[in-house]
Amino acid sequence: MRHRVNYNPLSRTASHRKALHRSMVTSLFRHERIKTTKAKAKAIRRTAEKMITRAKVDSVHNRRMINRDIKDQEILNKLFTEIGPRFKQRPGGYTRILKLGPRPGDAAEMVLLELVQEELQEKPKKKKPAKKAAPKKADPKPDADEAAADAAAETAAAEEAADTAAAETAKTEDAAE
Repeated sequence: MRHRVNYNPLSRTASHRKALHRSMVTSLFRHERIKTTKAKAKAIRRTAEKMITRAKVDSVHNRRMINRDIKDQEILNKLFTEIGPRFKQRPGGYTRILKLGPRPGDAAEMVLLELVQEELQEKPKKKKPAKKAAPKKADPKPDADEAAADAAAETAAAEEAADTAAAETAKTEDAAE
């Protein structure tokens, strides 16, 4: 049974786990993406999301609460001046986990934990395809006289083109001799 199990201990002591969380969250905010194992990423994601939610409101209390875990003042300022305001309108889901495949040494599932970059956008509405027009009815057959006149015009044009081509060929042969 899984009663009262609220987190993954990651096979570490409490102090080691706390140090791991602090260092990985600091690295995530410094580089905005980290490559780690799936289990660590899921554990770190929870902490990072809560910190970003606090960073959306820049107050002394929130700074002190986050300063418990992030001791680097440069990263703390980045969190409150860049990262927090970036996600001001977003109600959660500030990070994403992308699978990278197994690690070569021990086949551990590796992932990329990164902050979501793009702004929240509304999905464009899909346009319905236009209805196809009813097929046109076949035109009545042209009269035999019109068809014969068209055919005669086409043959006359073809004969004229053939005569022109023959004349050009004769000129090139004369010039070659």
